[in-house]
Amino acid sequence: MENEKAKILVCEDNTALSGVVCFNLVRAGFKVTSVSNGRLALDALEKDTFDLVLSDQQMPMMTGIQLCESLRQLPTHRRTPFILLTAKCMEIDFPKLKEKLGISAALPTPFSPNELVNCIEETLAAHCQ
Repeated sequence: MENEKAKILVCEDNTALSGVVCFNLVRAGFKVTSVSNGRLALDALEKDTFDLVLSDQQMPMMTGIQLCESLRQLPTHRRTPFILLTAKCMEIDFPKLKEKLGISAALPTPFSPNELVNCIEETLAAHCQ
């Protein structure tokens, strides 16, 4: 899948981090929609389809894991790749989340823009196989 055709939903409540993430993803050629919490993400997912969802774990109203659980209930997004951004990578059981919810990757924060783009590209490539 070419980047310019990949639509990514970014769910991040930290405005500064969201801006940096979105800037780098657009610069890498992705189409990006950004929301600030899980409820807004679900609204966006019900209205449109996305090739990948990128979500912070620690957010008000709904965690990234809760968002992924809700996402998996939507018929159009049961298999959508999902990347979790978290400062608490050591505290989550990624293998269990991968098996239970199909979370594609957990990226520890802080991360470099190159790490983020590489993770997304690898996830999209694996999903297309």
